[in-house]
Amino acid sequence: MLTNRPRGTEDILPDTIDRWYRLEAVAREVSRLYGYREIRTPVFEHSELFNRGVGDTTDIVEKEMYTFTDRGGRSVTLRPEGTAPVVRAFLEHHLEAGGLPVKLFYFGPMFRYGRPQTGRLRQFHQFGVEAFGSRDPALDAEVIAMAMDLCSRLGLRDLELHLNSVGCPACRPQHREELQAYLRPHFQELCPTCQGRFERNPLRIFDCKSPVCQEIVAAAPTVAASLCPDCSSHFGRVQEHLRDLGLDFIIDAQLVRGLDYYTNTAFEIMVQGIGAQNSIGGGGRYDGLVAALGGKPVPGIGFGLGLERVLLALAAQGREPLPDRGIDVLVITAGSGVDRAAVRLLAHLRAGGLSADRDYLGRSVKAQMKFAGRYPARLALILGEEELSRGVAGVRRLDTATQEEVPLEAVVAYCRRLLQQS
Repeated sequence: MLTNRPRGTEDILPDTIDRWYRLEAVAREVSRLYGYREIRTPVFEHSELFNRGVGDTTDIVEKEMYTFTDRGGRSVTLRPEGTAPVVRAFLEHHLEAGGLPVKLFYFGPMFRYGRPQTGRLRQFHQFGVEAFGSRDPALDAEVIAMAMDLCSRLGLRDLELHLNSVGCPACRPQHREELQAYLRPHFQELCPTCQGRFERNPLRIFDCKSPVCQEIVAAAPTVAASLCPDCSSHFGRVQEHLRDLGLDFIIDAQLVRGLDYYTNTAFEIMVQGIGAQNSIGGGGRYDGLVAALGGKPVPGIGFGLGLERVLLALAAQGREPLPDRGIDVLVITAGSGVDRAAVRLLAHLRAGGLSADRDYLGRSVKAQMKFAGRYPARLALILGEEELSRGVAGVRRLDTATQEEVPLEAVVAYCRRLLQQS
């Protein structure tokens, strides 16, 4: 039916939009506190950006991307994640010319094809940050602390921070050989996707959701056991900084994240009560991504939070971000002779910074008052022909049912005072 939304998508309706406003407002404030500026990238990009940046052995590229050929014969993809587009913009616009580090944040819809379930949509929304220009472990700790700080300010509790290091190009070859040697006797038991990854990128098998593959890799050699001295030192210093910041964490040796561009630090934030997908976000370091996309080597680190999952977690913990605020003033009219005056009055209220509306269906005063309660409105401004003849309006507080007559020229200031007091 044309009246049904596509599977795996959600409408954000007026009675829930304030929750999103609250999420975005808190995220913007935290970004300001940590020195990040907003960037907005296109919803679709050239497909090659994700094939090269995200990795052609990842679930995202192999199974989940919305890719199509446009009218010019170009392959384009609805963005499945936010980091690669931000790196592309960083390179295209030479943002490093303004000095490093460059700290950016973004909001936006992302698109991944998959089986819809609680906390997993085909169109979902993400808040993310990216920091370019430094390999300092203190920056890793700051980025992780920022993600946890944001979750805390939103009201989330009982979070688990999972932490790992996925090494670098210097120490991964040794782990690759050890992992392939371990997996080779189990090759026929692996799912077809992981069999294809065995030679190309066996590390991705840790990220497979197949219960059989998960059982096989449970005892597999981990990257953490093969870290080179530099990576080991880096990981140790990240942990020291996190302890200095008072952040608890769990070392998760099998955490590899779902993207090929990660190096060194990788982390996820877990919360219970939102279904099988209990990660609300995560991130890590990607020191080779800028070079892989055609730029000079510039280190980077960032994270992304799934906003739908954050809202699910808040609801599960009984911590709704914000109730529906409704409207400040509803103008209630009595009689056809006040119509033009009501139009002018609405304009004055709005010019004075008050959210205001009126009835446009010709309902009775009683019906309009009921409508004011359902809207909900905080104040009802009653204007009838008799009040208009005397140059006044009745201002009624709907929470206390008290009412005063106020001269029309003073209505805006009076309403503002009442609203500030309530």
